[in-house]
Amino acid sequence: MAVVRRDGAAWTDAGQIAPCLQAALDRWEEAAPRLGALAEALEAGRVEARPLDFARIGPPLPRAYEWIDGSSYLNHVRLVRKARQAEPPATLASDPLVYQGGSGVLLGPRAPLRFGASDFGLDFEGEVCVITGDVPLGVKAAEALRHVRLICLANDVSLRRLIPDELAKGFGFFVGKPATAFSPFAVTPDELGGAWRDGRAHLRLTVRLNGLLVGDLETGPEMHFSFADLLAHVTRTRALTAGTILGSGTVSNQDPARGVSCLAERRAREQIESGEARTPFLAVGDRVEISAAGPDGRDLFGTIDQRVTA
Repeated sequence: MAVVRRDGAAWTDAGQIAPCLQAALDRWEEAAPRLGALAEALEAGRVEARPLDFARIGPPLPRAYEWIDGSSYLNHVRLVRKARQAEPPATLASDPLVYQGGSGVLLGPRAPLRFGASDFGLDFEGEVCVITGDVPLGVKAAEALRHVRLICLANDVSLRRLIPDELAKGFGFFVGKPATAFSPFAVTPDELGGAWRDGRAHLRLTVRLNGLLVGDLETGPEMHFSFADLLAHVTRTRALTAGTILGSGTVSNQDPARGVSCLAERRAREQIESGEARTPFLAVGDRVEISAAGPDGRDLFGTIDQRVTA
């Protein structure tokens, strides 16, 4: 367990408060004030600051009780469906699309992206996530945000060529969704200041492929379902336990000039415009970088920086 300085360059040991993040989440009311005080002491130089080695950083939670992913950016759904000449569901704007991913193995921000030498159609997906405390069954949207403990980023990796056959079975994602990678840091909502409002993180998501900017996206305005809405939806018939991660879905903006946070969306635009998707999926040696900044330009979560391997 570590607390990281706001500039992301140094950390201090928080093991005396909690041995790991899950332990802190399990007793958040006690641990959070102590972690906050330690963070302020680190900023003020009153405790030991150790240089940060990103090569050693794993995900905030190396495993989670649940990893649940929504699809809150309706532009993404509409584009992908239109490219394959499929109508979106009639309830698209009123009933959130959600799937439950694998949570037993979660990847750190420098973990390799495997399957690059396969014909599975390896793709990245930039997302915003929240990590919750215990969330009761049937929570209302108006009360849901009090259960959000932390915010982070995810690369919700997809194997695009495996997904259509899976969905055609009518039983959801599984083999098309390998392990998800997460940002180096998870931050408390207050670190976002006014950028955390209406149950949305109003940030600038930057996505690079092999050093070239492919996405410069706004995460707030076009998130149709807020995290409050998503939490109300997923707790309709079950409670959630502390340490649940909930994703926003692929960040997407209607303006093509803002780029994309996944290759499938670029391919969808090409298919719609010319009848042919020309952009290839990821190959061995490719490098994907995903980060997000607040209104002041500060990098909030560190960078997910992954290379594709066979």
